[in-house]
Amino acid sequence: MALITISRGSFAGGKAVAEELARRMSHPVLGREEVLAQAARDYGIAEKELTGALNESPPFWQQVPRARMAYVKCVTAVLLQHARQGNLVYHGHVGHLLLAGIGHVLRVRVIADMEMRVRSAMQRAGMGRDEAIAYIERVDRDRARWARLLYGVEWDDPHQYHLVLNLGGISVGGACDAIARVAELPELRPTAESRRRLEDLSLSCRVWAALARDRQARSAGVQVVADDGRVTITGSVGSSAAAEAIQRIAGGVDGVKSLQCEVGVGTDWYW
Repeated sequence: MALITISRGSFAGGKAVAEELARRMSHPVLGREEVLAQAARDYGIAEKELTGALNESPPFWQQVPRARMAYVKCVTAVLLQHARQGNLVYHGHVGHLLLAGIGHVLRVRVIADMEMRVRSAMQRAGMGRDEAIAYIERVDRDRARWARLLYGVEWDDPHQYHLVLNLGGISVGGACDAIARVAELPELRPTAESRRRLEDLSLSCRVWAALARDRQARSAGVQVVADDGRVTITGSVGSSAAAEAIQRIAGGVDGVKSLQCEVGVGTDWYW
Protein backbone atom coordinates (compact mmCIF):
# COMPACT_ATOMS: atom_id res chain seq x y z
CA MET A 1 0.00 0.00 0.00
CA ALA A 2 1.22 3.51 -0.81
CA LEU A 3 2.18 6.08 1.74
CA ILE A 4 -0.38 8.86 1.38
CA THR A 5 0.45 12.55 1.74
CA ILE A 6 -2.34 15.09 1.74
CA SER A 7 -1.29 18.64 1.03
CA ARG A 8 -3.72 21.05 2.62
CA GLY A 9 -4.15 24.78 2.83
CA SER A 10 -5.46 26.38 6.00
CA PHE A 11 -9.12 25.55 6.59
CA ALA A 12 -9.44 23.72 3.25
CA GLY A 13 -10.63 20.43 4.78
CA GLY A 14 -7.50 18.34 4.28
CA LYS A 15 -7.27 17.31 7.91
CA ALA A 16 -10.84 16.00 7.90
CA VAL A 17 -10.13 13.99 4.75
CA ALA A 18 -6.92 12.54 6.22
CA GLU A 19 -8.55 11.51 9.48
CA GLU A 20 -11.55 9.91 7.79
CA LEU A 21 -9.34 8.14 5.24
CA ALA A 22 -7.09 6.75 7.96
CA ARG A 23 -10.11 5.52 9.89
CA ARG A 24 -11.52 3.74 6.84
CA MET A 25 -8.19 2.16 5.87
CA SER A 26 -7.12 1.40 9.45
CA HIS A 27 -3.90 3.32 8.87
CA PRO A 28 -2.14 5.57 11.37
CA VAL A 29 -2.65 9.27 10.69
CA LEU A 30 -0.03 11.92 11.31
CA GLY A 31 -0.36 15.68 11.04
CA ARG A 32 2.18 18.39 10.45
CA GLU A 33 1.58 19.74 13.95
CA GLU A 34 2.45 16.39 15.57
CA VAL A 35 5.59 16.09 13.45
CA LEU A 36 6.76 19.57 14.47
CA ALA A 37 6.16 18.84 18.15
CA GLN A 38 8.11 15.55 17.99
CA ALA A 39 10.96 17.15 16.04
CA ALA A 40 11.22 19.86 18.68
CA ARG A 41 11.39 17.23 21.43
CA ASP A 42 13.73 14.82 19.69
CA TYR A 43 16.24 17.38 18.43
CA GLY A 44 16.17 20.00 21.17
CA ILE A 45 14.78 22.82 19.02
CA ALA A 46 12.26 25.22 20.50
CA GLU A 47 8.95 24.40 18.86
CA LYS A 48 8.20 28.09 18.34
CA GLU A 49 11.53 28.54 16.53
CA LEU A 50 10.98 25.42 14.43
CA THR A 51 7.43 26.40 13.50
CA GLY A 52 8.51 29.91 12.59
CA ALA A 53 11.31 28.61 10.40
CA LEU A 54 8.90 26.43 8.45
CA ASN A 55 6.08 28.94 8.19
CA GLU A 56 7.76 32.19 7.30
CA SER A 57 10.19 33.45 4.69
CA PRO A 58 12.12 36.30 6.27
CA PRO A 59 15.18 37.73 4.50
CA PHE A 60 17.54 35.77 6.75
CA TRP A 61 16.46 32.45 5.25
CA GLN A 62 16.96 33.78 1.75
CA GLN A 63 20.53 34.71 2.68
CA VAL A 64 21.32 31.41 4.43
CA PRO A 65 18.93 28.79 3.01
CA ARG A 66 20.87 25.80 4.34
CA ALA A 67 20.34 27.02 7.88
CA ARG A 68 16.65 26.51 7.31
CA MET A 69 17.35 23.20 5.58
CA ALA A 70 18.75 21.84 8.85
CA TYR A 71 15.32 22.33 10.41
CA VAL A 72 13.63 20.78 7.39
CA LYS A 73 15.82 17.68 7.71
CA CYS A 74 14.88 17.32 11.38
CA VAL A 75 11.19 17.40 10.44
CA THR A 76 11.73 14.97 7.56
CA ALA A 77 13.60 12.57 9.84
CA VAL A 78 10.56 12.41 12.14
CA LEU A 79 8.14 11.93 9.23
CA LEU A 80 10.28 9.12 7.83
CA GLN A 81 10.50 7.47 11.24
CA HIS A 82 6.75 6.94 10.99
CA ALA A 83 6.77 6.15 7.26
CA ARG A 84 9.29 3.34 7.74
CA GLN A 85 6.77 1.49 9.89
CA GLY A 86 4.48 0.93 6.89
CA ASN A 87 1.09 2.35 6.05
CA LEU A 88 0.63 6.03 6.87
CA VAL A 89 -1.65 8.95 6.04
CA TYR A 90 0.18 12.24 6.51
CA HIS A 91 -1.48 15.63 6.22
CA GLY A 92 0.59 18.77 5.88
CA HIS A 93 1.19 21.31 3.16
CA VAL A 94 4.45 19.90 1.71
CA GLY A 95 4.58 16.23 2.65
CA HIS A 96 4.99 15.33 -1.01
CA LEU A 97 8.15 17.46 -1.15
CA LEU A 98 9.62 16.04 2.04
CA LEU A 99 9.20 12.52 0.62
CA ALA A 100 10.31 13.37 -2.91
CA GLY A 101 11.90 10.53 -4.86
CA ILE A 102 10.04 7.71 -3.08
CA GLY A 103 7.92 5.86 -5.63
CA HIS A 104 5.21 4.49 -3.33
CA VAL A 105 4.00 7.88 -2.11
CA LEU A 106 0.52 8.89 -3.28
CA ARG A 107 0.54 12.68 -3.53
CA VAL A 108 -2.85 14.30 -2.95
CA ARG A 109 -3.87 17.93 -2.70
CA VAL A 110 -7.15 18.97 -1.11
CA ILE A 111 -8.49 22.38 -2.03
CA ALA A 112 -11.60 24.47 -1.38
CA ASP A 113 -12.80 27.83 -2.61
CA MET A 114 -12.02 30.90 -0.53
CA GLU A 115 -15.59 31.33 0.69
CA MET A 116 -15.66 27.81 2.10
CA ARG A 117 -12.30 28.32 3.79
CA VAL A 118 -13.36 31.65 5.27
CA ARG A 119 -16.54 30.13 6.73
CA SER A 120 -14.49 27.31 8.22
CA ALA A 121 -12.00 29.75 9.80
CA MET A 122 -14.84 31.80 11.26
CA GLN A 123 -16.56 28.74 12.71
CA ARG A 124 -13.54 26.81 13.93
CA ALA A 125 -11.20 29.61 15.01
CA GLY A 126 -13.70 32.29 15.93
CA MET A 127 -12.24 34.76 13.45
CA GLY A 128 -14.09 37.65 11.94
CA ARG A 129 -14.55 37.60 8.18
CA ASP A 130 -11.83 40.13 7.37
CA GLU A 131 -9.46 38.50 9.84
CA ALA A 132 -10.07 35.07 8.30
CA ILE A 133 -9.42 36.32 4.76
CA ALA A 134 -6.21 38.07 5.82
CA TYR A 135 -4.99 35.01 7.72
CA ILE A 136 -5.63 32.55 4.88
CA GLU A 137 -4.01 34.81 2.28
CA ARG A 138 -0.94 35.35 4.48
CA VAL A 139 -0.45 31.64 5.21
CA ASP A 140 -0.89 30.72 1.54
CA ARG A 141 1.64 33.38 0.56
CA ASP A 142 4.21 32.25 3.15
CA ARG A 143 3.88 28.59 2.15
CA ALA A 144 4.27 29.44 -1.52
CA ARG A 145 7.49 31.36 -0.77
CA TRP A 146 8.75 28.50 1.41
CA ALA A 147 8.30 25.88 -1.32
CA ARG A 148 9.80 28.20 -3.91
CA LEU A 149 12.81 29.03 -1.73
CA LEU A 150 13.76 25.49 -0.72
CA TYR A 151 12.54 23.39 -3.61
CA GLY A 152 12.15 25.79 -6.53
CA VAL A 153 8.54 24.73 -7.12
CA GLU A 154 5.08 26.21 -6.84
CA TRP A 155 3.37 24.27 -4.08
CA ASP A 156 -0.05 24.58 -5.73
CA ASP A 157 1.12 23.33 -9.14
CA PRO A 158 -1.21 20.40 -9.98
CA HIS A 159 1.62 18.59 -11.78
CA GLN A 160 3.13 17.76 -8.37
CA TYR A 161 0.15 15.62 -7.38
CA HIS A 162 -1.54 12.41 -8.46
CA LEU A 163 -4.90 13.79 -7.31
CA VAL A 164 -6.30 17.28 -6.72
CA LEU A 165 -9.68 17.13 -4.96
CA ASN A 166 -11.98 20.12 -4.55
CA LEU A 167 -14.15 19.83 -1.44
CA GLY A 168 -16.35 22.53 -2.87
CA GLY A 169 -17.63 19.94 -5.32
CA ILE A 170 -17.36 16.58 -3.50
CA SER A 171 -17.86 15.40 0.06
CA VAL A 172 -15.16 14.30 2.49
CA GLY A 173 -16.42 10.74 2.03
CA GLY A 174 -16.25 11.02 -1.75
CA ALA A 175 -12.70 12.34 -1.53
CA CYS A 176 -11.73 9.38 0.66
CA ASP A 177 -13.27 6.94 -1.83
CA ALA A 178 -11.22 8.44 -4.66
CA ILE A 179 -7.95 8.40 -2.71
CA ALA A 180 -8.45 4.81 -1.54
CA ARG A 181 -9.05 3.61 -5.10
CA VAL A 182 -5.96 5.34 -6.48
CA ALA A 183 -3.84 4.06 -3.58
CA GLU A 184 -4.50 0.50 -4.81
CA LEU A 185 -2.95 1.10 -8.24
CA PRO A 186 0.01 -1.20 -8.97
CA GLU A 187 2.15 1.81 -9.92
CA LEU A 188 2.06 2.95 -6.29
CA ARG A 189 2.93 -0.35 -4.65
CA PRO A 190 6.22 -0.46 -2.74
CA THR A 191 9.13 -1.99 -4.61
CA ALA A 192 12.61 -2.98 -3.51
CA GLU A 193 13.91 0.21 -5.13
CA SER A 194 11.34 2.52 -3.52
CA ARG A 195 11.96 0.96 -0.09
CA ARG A 196 15.70 1.43 -0.57
CA ARG A 197 15.17 5.08 -1.45
CA LEU A 198 13.06 5.55 1.67
CA GLU A 199 15.77 4.00 3.84
CA ASP A 200 18.51 6.10 2.21
CA LEU A 201 16.52 9.30 2.67
CA SER A 202 15.73 8.40 6.26
CA LEU A 203 19.39 7.76 7.09
CA SER A 204 20.64 10.95 5.43
CA CYS A 205 18.02 12.98 7.33
CA ARG A 206 18.91 11.34 10.65
CA VAL A 207 22.56 12.25 10.09
CA TRP A 208 21.57 15.83 9.18
CA ALA A 209 19.40 16.05 12.28
CA ALA A 210 22.15 14.69 14.55
CA LEU A 211 24.54 17.31 13.20
CA ALA A 212 21.96 20.05 13.72
CA ARG A 213 21.82 19.24 17.44
CA ASP A 214 25.52 20.02 17.91
CA ARG A 215 26.70 23.63 17.78
CA GLN A 216 30.13 22.72 16.48
CA ALA A 217 28.75 20.48 13.74
CA ARG A 218 26.13 22.84 12.34
CA SER A 219 27.42 23.93 8.96
CA ALA A 220 25.79 25.80 6.09
CA GLY A 221 27.99 24.08 3.53
CA VAL A 222 27.40 20.45 4.46
CA GLN A 223 25.53 17.97 2.25
CA VAL A 224 24.71 14.42 3.34
CA VAL A 225 24.07 11.51 0.95
CA ALA A 226 23.26 7.94 2.03
CA ASP A 227 23.46 4.83 -0.15
CA ASP A 228 22.63 1.51 1.51
CA GLY A 229 24.22 2.55 4.79
CA ARG A 230 27.22 4.22 3.20
CA VAL A 231 27.17 7.91 4.08
CA THR A 232 29.11 10.63 2.31
CA ILE A 233 29.35 14.15 3.75
CA THR A 234 30.77 16.97 1.65
CA GLY A 235 31.11 20.72 2.04
CA SER A 236 32.88 23.17 4.29
CA VAL A 237 32.80 24.26 7.92
CA GLY A 238 34.22 27.10 9.96
CA SER A 239 36.89 25.22 11.94
CA SER A 240 38.79 21.97 12.21
CA ALA A 241 36.95 21.30 15.48
CA ALA A 242 33.65 21.42 13.60
CA ALA A 243 34.99 19.03 10.96
CA GLU A 244 36.07 16.59 13.65
CA ALA A 245 32.68 16.88 15.38
CA ILE A 246 30.87 16.10 12.12
CA GLN A 247 32.84 12.90 11.62
CA ARG A 248 32.33 11.81 15.23
CA ILE A 249 28.61 12.55 15.35
CA ALA A 250 27.72 11.18 11.91
CA GLY A 251 29.64 7.97 12.56
CA GLY A 252 27.57 7.35 15.67
CA VAL A 253 24.16 7.54 13.98
CA ASP A 254 22.34 4.22 13.97
CA GLY A 255 22.36 2.67 10.49
CA VAL A 256 25.63 4.20 9.29
CA LYS A 257 27.74 1.30 8.00
CA SER A 258 30.58 3.42 6.64
CA LEU A 259 31.33 7.12 6.54
CA GLN A 260 33.23 9.14 3.98
CA CYS A 261 33.73 12.66 5.29
CA GLU A 262 34.98 15.11 2.66
CA VAL A 263 34.45 18.29 4.67
CA GLY A 264 36.95 21.10 4.39
CA VAL A 265 37.54 24.13 6.57
CA GLY A 266 36.28 27.37 5.05
CA THR A 267 34.10 30.38 5.80
CA ASP A 268 30.69 29.07 4.74
CA TRP A 269 29.18 28.42 8.17
CA TYR A 270 26.55 29.68 10.57
CA TRP A 271 25.63 29.65 14.26
